[in-house]
Amino acid sequence: MPGGLTRLPDSAKKSGMAMLPFQPTPFFKDKNRAFWRLQMLGWSGAFLLRVATSLANERGLDFLVVVLIAAITGFSISTVLSVIYNHLINRSPLVTWGTTAVVLAVAVAISAFINAWTIDVYQGGSEAGFAQLMLGVFYIDMALLGAWSALYYAINFFLQVEEQTDRLERLEAQATSAQLAMLRYQLNPHFLFNTLNSISTLVLLKQTEPANAMLTKLSGFLRHTLITQPGGKVTVAQEVETLQLYLEIERMRFEDRLRTEFRVDDDAAKGRIPSFLLQPLIENAIKYGVSAQEEGARISLEARVIGSRLRLTVNDTGPGLQGDQNAAEAVARGHSSTGVGLANIVERLKQAYSDDHRFDIETPPDGGFTVIIELPYEVTDNDAPAADTAQKLPRPSSVDPSTADKEREPIFGTPPTGAPA
Repeated sequence: MPGGLTRLPDSAKKSGMAMLPFQPTPFFKDKNRAFWRLQMLGWSGAFLLRVATSLANERGLDFLVVVLIAAITGFSISTVLSVIYNHLINRSPLVTWGTTAVVLAVAVAISAFINAWTIDVYQGGSEAGFAQLMLGVFYIDMALLGAWSALYYAINFFLQVEEQTDRLERLEAQATSAQLAMLRYQLNPHFLFNTLNSISTLVLLKQTEPANAMLTKLSGFLRHTLITQPGGKVTVAQEVETLQLYLEIERMRFEDRLRTEFRVDDDAAKGRIPSFLLQPLIENAIKYGVSAQEEGARISLEARVIGSRLRLTVNDTGPGLQGDQNAAEAVARGHSSTGVGLANIVERLKQAYSDDHRFDIETPPDGGFTVIIELPYEVTDNDAPAADTAQKLPRPSSVDPSTADKEREPIFGTPPTGAPA
């Protein structure tokens, strides 16, 4: 596309944002083309400047031929220099700068000789000696070619730093993605340990039908988690769908002791969060809320959008923290059966959002345990299906475990001329 512009991709056209039909292309994206543009622009500017100086000094129009020859000479010599510099730039500093100084001196001498000879021919033989004329031109050519050489190296070193920075950012992103995946994979063995332990207990008690049902539900849950990319993000609606599958398994263990309540706004259902972010919180609530009391506990999940933030609140009516343990200790110790629950979530949030998130724990004096997470509210164009199913989110109501299976709500879904290398 001429003028350094490219057409926007179709995805950008489909977005609701008002955007120009073209977007600028980075100047150095095509380094060979950028070199020639700068080469033409620089020497054309030098030519026009010397033309203006000649006219200001009342030189004849025929002197412009001399100026043109000087510009062509500078253009040609600098092009040759670019090829030489391109082979020197990645050498050791001693070789690069030593050879550059020698090559530049030779280039300036050749340019000064050609320009002095041209002026001598134009003047029909100068009263001053040719050597003196060449010495006078030498300083001008040295300034021009010296500045050109400095600019060449400066641009190349800048581009190398930019490339190294981009490479480092890609490596850091890959490392972060790998760490997020590792943290995500810590959760599945944690959950499997508890579930398989329950199935083993049912088998030992010769309760084959509940054991078989739990295995069936476990396989469905695992099949669902396999389609989610580790370290990726899902909508709140999809995360709640995963929770529903998980709770189906846990209700077989705790029956009417496990009561749940979901309050998820439609806008919040479209928000994107790290996958498997809420499941450890629900598992933590079951471990320390439901199983710790004979009467069980109620687990509540609330998701709503506040300005540009998405707030997720998980609460249980269990006994809360015991003794002198505080919220910081709960996170440090994991507050879960294998010690990876809350600490895992805190680490994942740091990796995904750096400091742009909130993770708070509230423990009322009369019992209960509340975790509040606030994240940037993110929505993408691909969330349209989630938006369509958001209306199927469970409304504020408690679940009657005795009728859970019957009336369960539906689950929703090197360049040829030495251009910068």
